[in-house]
Amino acid sequence: MSIVRTYRRDEDGTLYFREAWFSTYEGEELGQFVVNHGTVGHMSTTETAKDVNEATAVGLLDAFTEQCQADGFATLTDADQSWVVVQYALKTAEGTDRDRYLEATAKEALVGHLAWRGLGTVESSDFATRKLNIRILSPEPKKAVSAIKTCLREAKLDFTKLSIATAPFEDVEKLRQAYPLPAKAPFTLG
Repeated sequence: MSIVRTYRRDEDGTLYFREAWFSTYEGEELGQFVVNHGTVGHMSTTETAKDVNEATAVGLLDAFTEQCQADGFATLTDADQSWVVVQYALKTAEGTDRDRYLEATAKEALVGHLAWRGLGTVESSDFATRKLNIRILSPEPKKAVSAIKTCLREAKLDFTKLSIATAPFEDVEKLRQAYPLPAKAPFTLG
């Protein structure tokens, strides 16, 4: 069973999110049904129903989806979001074991930090010549950039080689550097 994630923007432009999912306990049929909600960019509120079976979870997820629709929340399309690319400059052309550890650690930290704030999902990562790129899809790219900087500082990951850029979903090649500013060179993925 997958996650249901919905958003709604109010009259003053504030974006809110609601999401729900079901996960089973390891090796068991029972699990927990989780509803997470809040203002995008702020730590969310979470409610959990424990010891739920899959049939009950399906009903809860259907009811959650119906309530979201009734309240004006909808699933965002990719086109409703923007790319945020976190990039680390590397010392070698293809990266080292230390760089692969950085990739895994940064992705793990970003997944949780962004998700609990409704700021997006880590979609992929790759190594280019002397660069590590982590791609994030976000409904609020400016807020995501700020949250990414906070997250990586808290995780004590190297800030000296970090750059962050944003681009519209339709054209990831139109990246505009958002950190550090001013940009010293054009931001490229390769």
